[in-house]
Amino acid sequence: MREKVKIMKQKIIIWISVVLLLVVVAFMVKDFFYKPTSPNSNPYDYRLDNLKKIDPSKVCYTEINKIKPDIEQIHGISIDKADNIYITGKGKVAVFDGQYAPKTSFKIDSEAKCIAIGDDGKIYLGIQDHIEVFETNGKLVKAWNAVNNKSIITSIAISEKYIYVADAGNRIVYQYKKDGDLVKEIGRKNPEKGILGFVIPSPYFDLLIGREGELWVVNPGRHALESYNENGDQISSWAKASMGIDGFCGCCNPSNIAMLSNGSFVTSEKAIERVKVHLPNGDFKCVVATPENFESGTKGIDLAVDSKDNIYVLDPVKNIVSVFEQKK
Repeated sequence: MREKVKIMKQKIIIWISVVLLLVVVAFMVKDFFYKPTSPNSNPYDYRLDNLKKIDPSKVCYTEINKIKPDIEQIHGISIDKADNIYITGKGKVAVFDGQYAPKTSFKIDSEAKCIAIGDDGKIYLGIQDHIEVFETNGKLVKAWNAVNNKSIITSIAISEKYIYVADAGNRIVYQYKKDGDLVKEIGRKNPEKGILGFVIPSPYFDLLIGREGELWVVNPGRHALESYNENGDQISSWAKASMGIDGFCGCCNPSNIAMLSNGSFVTSEKAIERVKVHLPNGDFKCVVATPENFESGTKGIDLAVDSKDNIYVLDPVKNIVSVFEQKK
């Protein structure tokens, strides 16, 4: 009798275990294969399509012209003090006058990713890991030595005394004398001086010279802009990480910057392809170009500003430069 009771208990335990196992399997199937009927059921499911929709009332610029340079692939733009427009890329530099008419051009032996123009008219090109300097007639003046084989030159800015070069490969900014002699590195991590260091997840690393001669550098991985004096000391910064139009999101934005005469910043982004204006303190002002102006996936939207504060937007996918003017 006791043996029968024991067997019965074992059967009950087995059946209970089987039922529990079936319940667990059912929950697993639901977790793996059940899809909610409402697409909005996940409040954290941010969609880029929604973020790319911009209220037209926030757009304060209008496109007034397009420049189509005869260059196979364009990457960089710069404007000199006479409003001549310099565009470079694969195998060529093209120059346009202030009325957007072709002025001159010359061939180069490689692909330039960025360009800057000195007050003396010399043209500085960032070519992979080094700088090359040209006269306006296309004569090569000098090729600077690369710092090392990790260098990826992405931006050049020229002050009265120095030339600053952004190196995305080594995640650092170099300060050079005008003859190409390296003076110092700027922006290397230094907690004692409050310098956090540049976070550069992708080869987009831009800089410019501000109204007072200060150096402004994008720290894209931190969604920040930082300013430095010529001694390499950080003097100010602002950052805005946001999924909204007022800030920057993704791994590394903004990708490129320029500056208006009042000290406001023009910024471009990737992933959400757009160009905006931020006030000198970093507050959002308005939109220049919306994602509708670009093909999806466009990266490397270089920027420049002329003496009339018109904004030039280089589109490397459409291979054009669009000129925007502030709405009246």
